[in-house]
Amino acid sequence: MIEKLYIYNSCFSDPYKNLATEKILFDSCEKNSLILYLWQNKNTVVIGKNQNPVSECNLSQMKKEGICLARRLSGGGAVYHDMGNLNFTFICHKENYDLSLNMKIISEACHMAGTPAEVSGRNDILAEGKKFSGNAFYNSGDKTYHHGTILVNSDFTALGKYLTPSKLKLQAKGVKSVRSRVVNLCEFNPSLTTEKMAEYITKAAKEILELLPINLPPIEKHLIQELEKEYSSQEFLYGSTAPYNLEYKDKFSWGEVQIYVYVEKGHIKKGKIYTDAMDSSIAEKFEKTIAEAAFNSNSVRNALEKAFPCDIAEDITKLIFEKIE
Repeated sequence: MIEKLYIYNSCFSDPYKNLATEKILFDSCEKNSLILYLWQNKNTVVIGKNQNPVSECNLSQMKKEGICLARRLSGGGAVYHDMGNLNFTFICHKENYDLSLNMKIISEACHMAGTPAEVSGRNDILAEGKKFSGNAFYNSGDKTYHHGTILVNSDFTALGKYLTPSKLKLQAKGVKSVRSRVVNLCEFNPSLTTEKMAEYITKAAKEILELLPINLPPIEKHLIQELEKEYSSQEFLYGSTAPYNLEYKDKFSWGEVQIYVYVEKGHIKKGKIYTDAMDSSIAEKFEKTIAEAAFNSNSVRNALEKAFPCDIAEDITKLIFEKIE
């Protein structure tokens, strides 16, 4: 049961500092408490834990215009952050995790702001059929967090410039572009600001949980600096490279995938998967289970079923072997 509500408002607009702060708050979360973290990034593309930045972003354009690239710990797809967007994170122990409660707080805050809100699909909140909030999730040990965006007055021209979603993804959603399916909440309330939205979220959390919010003290700078260095490193952002001789790509109900495998003497020596799936552990599981499997459908399926539900194992196996067996 949640007995304490802690509020932490970031004083940064740097994505690496903000993501470092999020992880520090996550690691320090007490039992029976909920931490509500509110933060904003300046001009940043944030990709999911298992995504390939080369295929998700227009990296040359981003470099030219000074747009940051950041990678979060959660799964899901790429998003663009600017100061017209407000980010929220709910952090708690797994025994107290309640997605419906978190969504209720965000929805109620929107109603306070005079805007519509409707939870839809696996991770979206919509206003009159258009998305203004995408959500993602992270678990580690006995703790979990749910975080998301709230588009208040974001620059949508940036979406087409810096994000390059695949045609598979857009076709699956039945839209022509990423811009055509998003909306700013200021369209429903022109006077709404990100600062005011943060106040509404805090107020909604207080009223729904019936708890008086407690402000957390600033985090020591050296703790943030250590993680900031890791999160801004080339290795963290782009990952290690290895030789691959086979490539596969498709979209399934659980997420879009790009799969690379290196086959030598009839066995898979190394495999890598990029995906926007909400399960952030998929890439690590895939790399561990696929290595050394014989390169045939039965062997690969059996290996994958040790780590994945049968439907995911079957989808991946069919994708790899449907044209060669």
